[in-house]
Amino acid sequence: MQKTWLKNYPEGVPAEINAGLYPSLVDLMTSAFQTHAQRPAYKMMGRQTSFAQIDELSRALAAYLQSLGLEKGDRVALMMPNVMQYPVAVAAVLRAGLVAVNVNPLYTPRELEHQLKDSGAKAIVILENFATTLQQVIKKVPVKHVIVAAMGDLLGFPKGLIVNYVVRRVKKLVPAFELPGAVRFNDAVAAGRRLTYTAPKIGPNDIAVLQYTGGTTGVSKGAVLLHRNLVANVMQAAAWYQPALKKIPAGEQLISICALPLYHIFGFTTNMMLSMHVGGCNVLIPNPRDISAVFKEISGHRFHSLPAVNTLFMAMANHKDFDSVDWSGLVIAVGGGMAVQHATAKLWLEKTGCPICEGYGLSETSPIASCNPTDSTAYTGSIGLPMPSTELRLLDDAGVQVAVGVRGEIAIRGPQVMAGYWQRPDETEQVMTADGFFRTGDIGTVDEQGYFRIVDRKKDMILVSGFNVYPNEIEDVLTQMEGVLECASVGVPDAKTGEAVKVVIVKRDADLTEAAVRAYCETQLAGYKRPKIIEFRTELPKTPVGKILRRELRDKS
Repeated sequence: MQKTWLKNYPEGVPAEINAGLYPSLVDLMTSAFQTHAQRPAYKMMGRQTSFAQIDELSRALAAYLQSLGLEKGDRVALMMPNVMQYPVAVAAVLRAGLVAVNVNPLYTPRELEHQLKDSGAKAIVILENFATTLQQVIKKVPVKHVIVAAMGDLLGFPKGLIVNYVVRRVKKLVPAFELPGAVRFNDAVAAGRRLTYTAPKIGPNDIAVLQYTGGTTGVSKGAVLLHRNLVANVMQAAAWYQPALKKIPAGEQLISICALPLYHIFGFTTNMMLSMHVGGCNVLIPNPRDISAVFKEISGHRFHSLPAVNTLFMAMANHKDFDSVDWSGLVIAVGGGMAVQHATAKLWLEKTGCPICEGYGLSETSPIASCNPTDSTAYTGSIGLPMPSTELRLLDDAGVQVAVGVRGEIAIRGPQVMAGYWQRPDETEQVMTADGFFRTGDIGTVDEQGYFRIVDRKKDMILVSGFNVYPNEIEDVLTQMEGVLECASVGVPDAKTGEAVKVVIVKRDADLTEAAVRAYCETQLAGYKRPKIIEFRTELPKTPVGKILRRELRDKS
């Protein structure tokens, strides 16, 4: 297939980007720190931090990490929501020549243990709210160095003290924990200021991030994102955003609402790294589920950009406080992580005048692979056009490209495609073609104009509010529960989250109850993975050879 999509690129968006402009993310960040030094980089709870301050803090923390004896390529886990320490820690880890391992702070001990063991992380930076989770597994994982952050660490005096008091004493969001030898975030930074930072030599093919996702088996595995992968995707996004950014009045700094979690690759690239590159400022939202708090935080800002998932767009558009926010500056609302629903897009456009511009990507593609033009005036229902320097193809089961209008598996080739799965060459081989295309498992079509649409999913993955949930993991956890003989999990449509998890269980113990299953899941699975629907049956539908027919369970839902 020829690159028919190029004829529909907005004026000024190049067909190719210069992926080698920066040898590494560190070079990209250093350039931003110098170019935009006095601009605010982050705002949170009335406090702002400049690019120069992020530069200084991350340099000190990088020096501290190097003093621990960590060597180039060692992994450091980051387990925090959207607080100012996150971008500081990411910059520090990368500047020290280390690899950032993004961890969902809502993980259960079981999930955290797997990720720390699999990545071989030697250190972790964690918000104290979640330290009790780490305490439960610390003796079973390779982590030797723990840095504990508190919500108010970088909010200054007296605000930081007040915030920490409220979080700890009033809202009681910090369960008691014991982590002997752990160092406080601010103490680590202070120690680093007295040390010498040595800039390591970092090249395009060095690993920057391990972004955990499910693979073909559903076991959580790390997508290996090289410095060049992430630099390329930042440059692609910057080029793609240009038509929208031209609408910002001269002299105004790009302000983005950062409600996407930075530990998720969507927020990591489109909020943190893209804003850094273009000198923009992020308004950090630690808990996007509290919509009233979100509106309270953003109502004091004139902002231009809001990347989000469908769930958040819908919750905001339907909230009673919607009109308390000034939406007049909004020039780009990018939807990703999950399908944008037509009803959400229609309501959003009516209420803000800014259409949701839907894109598509995966952890394995850093993440952006395609997007609708950012000068679009309406929701299209498609996932848009391939990004600059990116090819999308539709393949049949034999790997042969299908014709326009015919369904096929979406395959992606471009500088943003991962190097493979961390220490899993077999998994990597299953998803990469000989000529460098990544097979996504999503089934799509393409029209004559080069616009792609997703029509089905080849894999059994469930997509809950933009997060991947793999049936194999749910089933593996539940079959270890006393009283469960066998089970199957599937995704079912959900008006709020796009899809929800449904489990069908065959009892071993007749006294097993739904309440018991839910209580067990709370200890083993992060909230978005827990089943919304639990059904008991006497048997599961199976093939003649005994394979569970998940599709039949979905069709009957």
